[in-house]
Amino acid sequence: MIAIDRDLLETLVAEARLAPSAHNIQPTRVGLDAGAILLRADPDRRLPAADPTGHDVRLSHGAFLEGLALALDRRGLALADIALAGDAAAPAIARLTVAAAPAGAAPDPLESRVATRASWRGGFRAPDAAAGAALERLRAANPDLLVVDDREALRRIGALADRAALALLSEHGPRTELLAWMRLSKRHPDYHRDGLNAEAMALSRIEAFAAGLVLGPLFAPLSRLGLAASLVAEARKSAGASALVLFHRPEGEDPLVSGRAFYRAWLGFDAEGFAACPMSVLVDWPEAKADLTAAHPPPAGRRLVNVFRIGLPDRPRPIVHSRLPVAELLLG
Repeated sequence: MIAIDRDLLETLVAEARLAPSAHNIQPTRVGLDAGAILLRADPDRRLPAADPTGHDVRLSHGAFLEGLALALDRRGLALADIALAGDAAAPAIARLTVAAAPAGAAPDPLESRVATRASWRGGFRAPDAAAGAALERLRAANPDLLVVDDREALRRIGALADRAALALLSEHGPRTELLAWMRLSKRHPDYHRDGLNAEAMALSRIEAFAAGLVLGPLFAPLSRLGLAASLVAEARKSAGASALVLFHRPEGEDPLVSGRAFYRAWLGFDAEGFAACPMSVLVDWPEAKADLTAAHPPPAGRRLVNVFRIGLPDRPRPIVHSRLPVAELLLG
């Protein structure tokens, strides 16, 4: 075992915090115990309305854990043991011990994508032959992915996602929770710290202002008039994507483990030149999940975890990482 000191921990966390989390709530906290790394959940950073079981938050912890593994690998280190806490609902997540990486081990090829990976909620340009070849490489390289690039299927799934989004936003709890994590003005004190800011959502100032009204006081009257659906629609973006990618993992798997694979899949898209955005509504709304898995069933013994929209950005893609300072992620 190699003992991790405070200075190295801060360096590791600075990279690990770039991992994605649901609504960018950044729920993972990190400490030290006799040279080992402790992971704990921040009980104040949860999504009780949208994620009552804690599945998505635990998935987020898994992505952070993979971020730590990548940061260690960059320094010739590796996770030697991951001792999980017995109760998945408890604040304690895991105790990690670190060792030197095996002699002669090649660097993880995804390390270089950590700084460039970011969610892209903008539009796409038409896929070219190179994009088609990249999709084939994704199919061959990652058995967790079901790549859908048929144009009609993209339109159908995009329309299904819009119905799912409207259904979920029609529920007061998830909608107000989402709005609470949106940072629609640069005057918001947490604009560059956490949540979903306007820049990350590819919203102009006017669009961001309108989003606050549509998801806030105007949602109910707009919904009664039948106007809310068109204001939250993103089917055009889905239809223009290179592909929609269904990410699946073994049934019964700990979401912490799934989260590690989720992050690696996203880094893999970036490595192939694709911008990506999760379409979580397709999994969060049971009707959409049932329809999607009926049309595009995952392999036997696998469950659908999330869906990505991937493609070639139609304009320069800003790399936006709104993150809490390292000091606020450390315990003690």
